Amino acid sequence: MTEIALKYGETSLNIDIPDKNLIGIINPNFVKGVENPEDEVLRAILNPIRTPTLDKIAKPGDTVSIVVDDHTRPIKSKIIIKPLLDHLNKIGIPDENITLIIGHGSHRKIREDEAENLLGKEILERVNWLPHDANSEDLVYIGETSYKTKVYINKVFHDSNVRILTGDVCLHYYAGYGGGRKSVLPAISGMETIRHNHAMLTHPKATTGNLDGNPVHLDMTEAAKMANPQFIVNIVMNHKKEIVKAFAGDLEEAFMQGVKLVDQIYKVKVDKLADIVLVSAGGYPTDIDLYQAYKAIDSALRVVKPGGVLVVAAECRDGHGHKVFYEWMKKYQTAEEMEKEIKNNFRLGGHKAYYLLKAKEKADIILISKMNPKEVKNTFRLEPAKNLDEALEMAFAKKGRDAKILVMPEAAKVLPKFTP
Repeated sequence: MTEIALKYGETSLNIDIPDKNLIGIINPNFVKGVENPEDEVLRAILNPIRTPTLDKIAKPGDTVSIVVDDHTRPIKSKIIIKPLLDHLNKIGIPDENITLIIGHGSHRKIREDEAENLLGKEILERVNWLPHDANSEDLVYIGETSYKTKVYINKVFHDSNVRILTGDVCLHYYAGYGGGRKSVLPAISGMETIRHNHAMLTHPKATTGNLDGNPVHLDMTEAAKMANPQFIVNIVMNHKKEIVKAFAGDLEEAFMQGVKLVDQIYKVKVDKLADIVLVSAGGYPTDIDLYQAYKAIDSALRVVKPGGVLVVAAECRDGHGHKVFYEWMKKYQTAEEMEKEIKNNFRLGGHKAYYLLKAKEKADIILISKMNPKEVKNTFRLEPAKNLDEALEMAFAKKGRDAKILVMPEAAKVLPKFTP
């Protein structure tokens, strides 16, 4: 027997799997984190890629806006923000001239305790900060992309003398990768802008780990360039959430350097498909709700046999996580109906319902969560289980006692590629 631990919220679930069934554990390639994350961030800031240094971009008296990731992302932004603030102070920008913008995109507004966890009490008391509101009436229109996306962005960001983006580069299931341009669209964009961009997610090239010909990514990049950020600071983390390297400077070049490192860590070759895949979304905050946890399902679909079973451990302390996601699961019966609606009248959140039904076309999905079991079964059409042991027995009942099993302890963060 092999003991397996899957992250679940801020704890873990454990199970013993018979060795005759277990054919592999899919983890990212391990790369050691740096000893001093703040020193690594400062190193990147002082050695930017294809931009002048910040002391050449910002001058004393300037107003500075810095976009930070919200509470649904794994990075604690204080690791980036503290050395960035200290450096801005050193070149003559006082704290009172700096505003942090929480890049919510379409996500719910951050709570005070979440903001403190993200940025730390010292930073929250040190500078001005505000949550972005995608429905705000004072958004600024800055033009239209070649994809006909009308771009509205946060007014404070637009009006600042110096505009900086921060975040982490990671895999993303339709933008290809997070980081870089995503700190403008969707992070600080208007709801109309986000909806128009995300409506392209049904395009065959809008997939995890792909930028080539990906219209969602290309549109995001156009919008971000129109917003004219002068500097970005992005980091790449290993699966232990340790910073491996920081990248700073040009919007596109610094991001692309991060993408190359993400590929080295998170793209993993797999030589066997499984009847059953045990999946963790990676624990809090990546399993904060079903809306976010879907990313793990998307990755696991690449290594499960058609007609197989995914056993998904995702705490979902905030439930389903999105009103429209819930409404579409109640309203539409098929993925085809949803795809038609996405193309004709896209509503953010509906895409997650579409993806979930498309996933169910390939595999049965058993969910271990804190959600109401009736809601899991009747609304989201997944099979609820109380724990891993019960879920695995359900999977064996479907696929037989000799079923072959793969385990993905960090499924939301790894991109397996089947190469027989």
